Amino acid sequence: MSRFKAYIEYEGTRYSGWQKQNNAKTVQGTIIYALTEIFGKEKFDFQGSGRTDSGVHALCQVAHLDVKTMLAPEILKLKINDLLPHDINILEIEKAKPNFHARHDAVSRSYIYQISRRRTAFGKNYVWWIKDKLNFNAMEQAAVLFKGMHDFSSFAEEDKEEKSKKVLIENISLKENEDIILLRIQGSHFIWKMVRRITGVLVEVGRNKKSVRDVEFYLNNFSAEPAKYTAPPSGLFLEKVFYAGEKHENLFEPTIRIPKFSR
Repeated sequence: MSRFKAYIEYEGTRYSGWQKQNNAKTVQGTIIYALTEIFGKEKFDFQGSGRTDSGVHALCQVAHLDVKTMLAPEILKLKINDLLPHDINILEIEKAKPNFHARHDAVSRSYIYQISRRRTAFGKNYVWWIKDKLNFNAMEQAAVLFKGMHDFSSFAEEDKEEKSKKVLIENISLKENEDIILLRIQGSHFIWKMVRRITGVLVEVGRNKKSVRDVEFYLNNFSAEPAKYTAPPSGLFLEKVFYAGEKHENLFEPTIRIPKFSR
């Protein structure tokens, strides 16, 4: 058996998330189908670094593949991509150490969320359009509160696979780029719908409907209220999965340009 490390990008609009499901089209399931076409009856194991929700995208998901093959990584990448639909792409495949595990070895992950200040004809699948004027400074002040170790029970959907709701947020920042507001958040791991609910609450702060004190309350007390503000999956991207020794390259740009309108 050889172990490979795969870097994958996908546009999640047509998929019910990453993880393979029996009765739904998923990204992992689609790649497994392609691998089955290549390897036939040869046994293989293909696992990702973690789940992404239905409709969520990935700029760089990581997975490992165990399979008995003489194919070089570059040839394997070409063969898989030839069988994949347009919205899933293997960026790179490389040989990995036999004990490398895409999920267990990951030390942190980062997500980007894109909010559009205006209606767009081209970016609907990649942003959340907010009609109201947003107070960017207020959103920045509230975002800082999420940094550090917190119990995110108020921001997470119930998930039987998650025993603890405590998450370490290493960095969180906001940035304006023409008519897009970008949120980048990096943490030890993320619970189901957590990033989308953080985004939704920050938007409510930007609308001046919630305050810094409200955010503090949600972090220190359980509240079901953030669930009402869950942001849609369209604007969410898994940006990067980090392994020991890896750092951000400080690239923090939108995936689609939405320029301010001018005559």
